[in-house]
Amino acid sequence: MNLINPDVIAEARGLSVGASGFLLFAGFLLWAFGWRWHRFWVVFAITLTAGILGLGAGQTAGVQILVVGVLCAVAAGMLALELARILAFVTGGAAAWAAATAVVPGAQELWAVFLCGGLLGVVLYKLWTMLAMSLFGILICWHTLLVLWEGPLGFSAARWAAENASALNGAVAVGTLLGVIVQSKTGRAEAEAPAAEEHGSKEKHAAKHPEPAGSLFGRILPFGKAA
Repeated sequence: MNLINPDVIAEARGLSVGASGFLLFAGFLLWAFGWRWHRFWVVFAITLTAGILGLGAGQTAGVQILVVGVLCAVAAGMLALELARILAFVTGGAAAWAAATAVVPGAQELWAVFLCGGLLGVVLYKLWTMLAMSLFGILICWHTLLVLWEGPLGFSAARWAAENASALNGAVAVGTLLGVIVQSKTGRAEAEAPAAEEHGSKEKHAAKHPEPAGSLFGRILPFGKAA
């Protein structure tokens, strides 16, 4: 299984520098801040996917394509956070299915593997979200970098990716794990900031409104109140 798809690199050949830079920036944000901004990414991905599917369905049905696409995108965007757990279940099951197929090509009862992977994706929602965001981000960065390097270095990036699939898979795996570590740090910093702000506000309030002496003695004395 090639995590770096040569066909994608071949299709993206000739991508402009501006578009490549934007993709690299988006991939880095996914890799480093996936969990910190996961609500935004989930809503964005579900809205975009629903809009594209709505455009295709409207074209097939012969109705107003733009109206169907916009309505589907708006409806999915409003339900995105509620659909996040379902998305975690589906992606976790699909990942378990793909891993089982790659390890044991002739495996049977893959539906059980899919259900187990989906349940793990829901139970370990935070960890799975960080893994998925880190993986998507590192894949976007690797594909974009190979397309950018193809011109100046004068080699076929698609052929090179096919010939070095094992090494690239290992690099993607290592990068994904590093992304999970980085996301845990950035997510922890976001969680600690409101707590520090709340603690500071409490200290300012205590400085402006000191407690009466009786209440202080009431905390110290074992009988609850000062005599």
